[in-house]
Amino acid sequence: MYSFAGKVAWITGSSSGIGRAIALAFAEHGADVIVHGHSNIAGAKQVMEEVQRQGRRALLVQGDVANAGDVHRMTAEIEHSFGRLDILVNNAGTLLKRCKIEEMDEQLWDQVMNVNLKSAFLVTKAALPLMKRQKQGQIINVTSIAARNGGGFGAVAYATAKAGLSTLTRGLAKELKEYNIRVNGIGPGVIATAFHDRFTPEPMRQNNLQSIPLGREGQPEETAGAVLFLASDYASYITGEIIEINGGQLMD
Repeated sequence: MYSFAGKVAWITGSSSGIGRAIALAFAEHGADVIVHGHSNIAGAKQVMEEVQRQGRRALLVQGDVANAGDVHRMTAEIEHSFGRLDILVNNAGTLLKRCKIEEMDEQLWDQVMNVNLKSAFLVTKAALPLMKRQKQGQIINVTSIAARNGGGFGAVAYATAKAGLSTLTRGLAKELKEYNIRVNGIGPGVIATAFHDRFTPEPMRQNNLQSIPLGREGQPEETAGAVLFLASDYASYITGEIIEINGGQLMD
């Protein structure tokens, strides 16, 4: 259905979970893939090897996407290895920990904003020269249902950062149109990943199921199809949109 032969895709935070699923989906459909990891380098290496087993070129870049120096270094590595970048998926992000706002210190607030929002700003800005040179590009940001419903208990900062990412998506869609760069996003709901294994207690997960019409958590692979669509020519007249992937938990 989709063919990304000759295209190069960079997926930040692709060592596990949703990012891993997206990276492998692009490889399955013909793209060369830049795999990114920061703390989980072992997982990122496994993803890189899986991409290579599919017969695609793969590059592993390591660094903190909330650090401008690391981002510029990784972008230089991509340019040196591939000379182009067609698709950027800003997926890196995390909750860090659940914390009520009255108990949250400034450092934790800043860390949540940096990893979930500042990272997308830095990576997108660094990638723009490559895409502008090609006169085309696709950027897909991974936001969250939390951006729409305020998040679960102790996730106000995360929800706020993701709401900012959704707004960044729409603003960039307007700003980058002159360069033939489309910017869209996906808003996953409850997806069965290590994120929820770490941050969501089992009673909360079971309670979440009661609000999901499809009656189950989503799988990482079920987010990848929407990303492929948004990056493809089938979505050539779509920009500034966010596809909600939540089993009906939130309906427009």
